[in-house]
Amino acid sequence: MRSARVSIVSVFIVFVLNGLIAGSWGPRMPALADRIEAGPGALGLALLGANVGLIAAASFAGRACARLGARVMVLASAIAASAVLPVLALVTSPLQLGLVLVLLGASFGAFDVSMNVAAVGVIRGTGRPLMPVFHAGFSFGALTGSLGAAFAAGRQVALLPYFGVAAVAALTLTAAVIRFVPREEPAPGTARRAGLDRGLLRRPALWLLGGIAFVAAIVEGSSYDWSALFAVRERGLPEAAGAILFSAFCLTMGLVRLAGERIQRRFGAARILVTGSLLAGAGLLTAATVPVAWFTYAGYVLAGGGIAFAFPVVLDLAGAAGLRADGTGGEREIGFVTTIAYSGFLIGPPMIGGLAQLTGLSFAIGFAGAVALLIAPLTLAAESTMKHGLPT
Repeated sequence: MRSARVSIVSVFIVFVLNGLIAGSWGPRMPALADRIEAGPGALGLALLGANVGLIAAASFAGRACARLGARVMVLASAIAASAVLPVLALVTSPLQLGLVLVLLGASFGAFDVSMNVAAVGVIRGTGRPLMPVFHAGFSFGALTGSLGAAFAAGRQVALLPYFGVAAVAALTLTAAVIRFVPREEPAPGTARRAGLDRGLLRRPALWLLGGIAFVAAIVEGSSYDWSALFAVRERGLPEAAGAILFSAFCLTMGLVRLAGERIQRRFGAARILVTGSLLAGAGLLTAATVPVAWFTYAGYVLAGGGIAFAFPVVLDLAGAAGLRADGTGGEREIGFVTTIAYSGFLIGPPMIGGLAQLTGLSFAIGFAGAVALLIAPLTLAAESTMKHGLPT
């Protein structure tokens, strides 16, 4: 029992760490964009670099986890992300920013897949639907990072010392927790099987789960990358208030996910995904169409709560789809669905930036809200495709 608790807590902290790093740089985009004189279009193309790195890393991270173990991959990717973070403060052009973000995105891609593989191992060992709870750790980590960004923006802390402190904090947390992350030896032949991915392409359920994650990535990505800029440039709020908007989004996601085990047991995966789709769409459309600061905050709170379950529940289902008779497996399926999801992060930033350049950022955020509504029909299609429906 104590071993199970230690495993749960350690993996939860790993998710917090991932969110801490992710949340520390997005809210400082207004300051960084102003320093390198990047408009919405140029900034959107620069952000494309992070998502190129995400997809490239996610495509092989599942196989790497099968060969090396999730704990080794978590350690390596956390160190890489922490090392790249301060370099953001040294860029002087959108091109340089894009190149640095490729490296940061690659480290995040490997980090995301490996921590979710570790989470699936704990879920199988405990028999509890804990994936939303683990992803609550990410949300709270992102919240902590964004609050640090808000404090730094309010105090006008320079970018280099700010990112340097964030990197040191991430490395310290990594060193403290990594030895407690469960280490599972792959079953015989796992490394060989992990490289055979063609069979995944012929599984419609995985494509539909990937589609849900793809849409969720567009919605989350638009909030991570553009919410602060939207608040500053469209609603006339100060930079610190823009960072607080991002924090409100992350806090809502975290609180909803923290109750995820009970909610998923009671209502089931399909119902919470469909309901969340409607809430997220309504929230972003409200924020985009009502030019009042409080409605902007309320809209993002609603969107955060609505989109909270999409990514963790889908990854949980993907891991379950890869379960083998010996109790192992799922690395390939998680990597496959994550790669599709990161295509959403790849398409989202330049799409939002391009729309903002042509029609204004408010229209672009509203478009993200309309996209969120697609999760509902995709969920219903996935439920009908899977033999016994989506599990509770």
